[in-house]
Amino acid sequence: MKLLIHWVIIALALAAAAYLVPGIRVTDTEALPGWATVAIMAVIFGLVNALIRPVLRFLTCPLIILTLGLFTLVINALMLLLASWIGTQFGVGFHVEGFWAAFWGALVISIVSWILSMILGVGDRDRRPRRDPEVRERW
Repeated sequence: MKLLIHWVIIALALAAAAYLVPGIRVTDTEALPGWATVAIMAVIFGLVNALIRPVLRFLTCPLIILTLGLFTLVINALMLLLASWIGTQFGVGFHVEGFWAAFWGALVISIVSWILSMILGVGDRDRRPRRDPEVRERW
């Protein structure tokens, strides 16, 4: 269930980025309407972030530390560009035109997905181990 909620959150964030950022557009194709394009791109974007982003963050760790974490914005933009390219290869009508559109789009996606995760209650809290109430009373 959480995976489905995360997928919907990413799809809504991608739709918001396409609506707000001028260089990102969703085009209807003969096979896919706009909502299906965004749904498929959410899957592609999720896979790119799950498989490639951790490796890229590990390889650029010194640069991330040197820039106090701001280089992660560049990594997010590159992941959006890569997801857009992969989507284009599969005929999905989601296009990102250049680095700066990807940069601002990744920023919008991050903010919208964070807000929706907080509203729906699926965030980093889910990754922490749950404490037993009896253990809490002992403290």
